[in-house]
Amino acid sequence: MKKQSIVVLDILGISSAGLCLIHCLVFPILSIIPFGFSDTHWIDIFFACIGMFVVSKIVMSKTSKKVKLILASSIIIIIIGVVLEIIWKINTQMILIGGIGMIFGHLLNYKSHSKSRFNGAN
Repeated sequence: MKKQSIVVLDILGISSAGLCLIHCLVFPILSIIPFGFSDTHWIDIFFACIGMFVVSKIVMSKTSKKVKLILASSIIIIIIGVVLEIIWKINTQMILIGGIGMIFGHLLNYKSHSKSRFNGAN
């Protein structure tokens, strides 16, 4: 896979995980106000699907094993958190922890690709 497409996937992953974290932090505050939407599992599923797509592409690439492990474990944590919320209505911090791991993993991957891009230019 081309490095340019990995960079685009990292930017998509960072953006998606960042939006997911904002959603997870802000939505509980907004749920106090009666807007009429209290079930957000569809939004959680949407973000998890984006994460699964991006992580699967990066795991299949020539990325370092450390980054692959961080991203794969983070998406698994997110999926477990979403399943717990949907099926058993258990609210845990697993989605937040997984989201932070996703951002960290994508930043590491982006940083490693930008280093190799600059080193290759010299």
